[in-house]
Amino acid sequence: MDLEIWKEFVQQNWLVIIVALILLFIVINVLKTVLKWAIVLVIVAALIIYSGVSLDQIKDVVTDVSSSTMETVKTEAQELMENEAKQATYVLHEDETFTITSPNVEVTGEQGKDKVKVSLRGVSVGEWSIHNAAVKQYMETAQN
Repeated sequence: MDLEIWKEFVQQNWLVIIVALILLFIVINVLKTVLKWAIVLVIVAALIIYSGVSLDQIKDVVTDVSSSTMETVKTEAQELMENEAKQATYVLHEDETFTITSPNVEVTGEQGKDKVKVSLRGVSVGEWSIHNAAVKQYMETAQN
């Protein structure tokens, strides 16, 4: 979002912004219930919609943040796999599934399948290919 767009919006709509701020101040100070926060959300949403910020732009920002967060988590999981591979234990279950665990990483999968489920500190990081370098090294070190 461009700062110039916001400056222009404020210059053109300063009266609407002041009225909205006064309404917010009155609502927050007078009402003492959950209804207060519902009204605050409605006023803020109305200002955002009125400002021209589209839901698509908000969605794009949320998508960008979630994508970068997942990439950071995946990178951390790969680094932990490399660091904890020697501490990992490999358990083969009777149903041809296996579990590899270390202090922070858990990998579960099925013999002969290309995908394994990776969890970092109990939180799923998704399904990864066994051909991923970090996963492959983790599995080989744990099996040995």
